[in-house]
Amino acid sequence: MTDAQKRFVELEKRKTEWKTYLDELTEATQAVADEVGIGNYFQDEEATVYKVVVPQGKWVVFPTIGYLRTKREGEERGTLSIKEAREQGFNPENPIPDF
Repeated sequence: MTDAQKRFVELEKRKTEWKTYLDELTEATQAVADEVGIGNYFQDEEATVYKVVVPQGKWVVFPTIGYLRTKREGEERGTLSIKEAREQGFNPENPIPDF
């Protein structure tokens, strides 16, 4: 087998891991949507702000519930703007302290 074929086979074998992960993420996203509501926000302990949304799309099928988030350390940008997070009362530059 070529290197490209070997890489494909290796990744294809991990496909079920990804499906399991995506199914778990979908369930967790729905649970958060049930908890905070569509269009609402929350912040994690590392200062990343999330917004629960219904993804938009005309030609592609999207999950019924999704999220946007501010960038994490080392990332150039997130899907939720720092400005919008600040407007909602969050401080995306400062992690939430552990109590």
